[in-house]
Amino acid sequence: MRKTYKKLTYTDRQIIEYMAGHGAGVRAMAEETGVHVATIYRELQRGADEKGHYRAEKAQQALFS
Repeated sequence: MRKTYKKLTYTDRQIIEYMAGHGAGVRAMAEETGVHVATIYRELQRGADEKGHYRAEKAQQALFS
């Protein structure tokens, strides 16, 4: 069965930041947040800081700029 579309919330982004910081894989992040793996890859690009680390705050602000 196909998953329904789901927007990431700020809480989802905080979960992704925590998991990424602790070395979790993209599939684990996708399962935890209930989104497709491709969504996680895009999110990791959107929220990357200068050093390449994911920041939930940066990703959240990118949506409103």
